[in-house]
Amino acid sequence: MDEHRDRFGGVEPICRVLTLHDCSIAPSTYYAYKQRQASPCARQVRDAELTTLITEVYDANYRVYGARKIWRELHRQGHPVARCTVERLMRDLGITGAVRGRKVVTTLADPAATRAPDLVERDFVADAPNRTWVADFTHVAAWAGTVYVAFVVDTFSRRIVGWSVATTKHAELVLTALEMALWQRDRTGTRPVAGELIHHSDAGSQ
Repeated sequence: MDEHRDRFGGVEPICRVLTLHDCSIAPSTYYAYKQRQASPCARQVRDAELTTLITEVYDANYRVYGARKIWRELHRQGHPVARCTVERLMRDLGITGAVRGRKVVTTLADPAATRAPDLVERDFVADAPNRTWVADFTHVAAWAGTVYVAFVVDTFSRRIVGWSVATTKHAELVLTALEMALWQRDRTGTRPVAGELIHHSDAGSQ
C-alpha cells in the first residue's frame, strides 16, 4: 500500500479496490498499523530503560557481574525485573559476567622422587634468625591470567626473605626465591652458617 498510494491517490481508493476483489481492508486498519510501527510498544520502552540500567551496573562493577548479580543489584536500586529479562537483554547486548576458571593446583608431587625427611617436625618456632626457612608458592588470578608467587619466610621474624614471580610453576620459580633469600642475607652480612639452617618446603615436584 505504501508503494502505490501516491500512484492511486491515497489509501482509501486502494482499500475500495481491494474490497471489490474480496480482500477488504479498512483505511482505519492501515492507519492503526502504521501508528503501531511508528510508536514503540510498552515492552520496547521498558527494554530500552532496562538496557541502560543493566549497562550502568555492568560498567560500575568492572564488567564482571553476571545476570544474577545484576538482577539483584537492580532490585536493590528499586527496579523490579524478572531475572530472565535481564538474561535476555544481556544476550542482546552481547555482554556476560566473568567466569571463574578451573581450580589451580600448585602442589604436584613427583612419585619417582625420594621425599626429603621432615627435619622441622611441624615445629616452626625458631630461636634465632637463619635457623628455619619455610618455602612455598601460590597463585594469583590476574587479568592477564594466572601468576605464580614463590616466597621464603624466616620463621624467627616471620619476614619474607626471598620471593619470585612467574607465569609458570617450574622449578626456577622456587629456586629464584631461595637464591634471592641468600642474596639478601649476603647483602646484610648475615648469611646462614652451614649446618644451622633448615630449608622446609612441601612435597611439590618443584
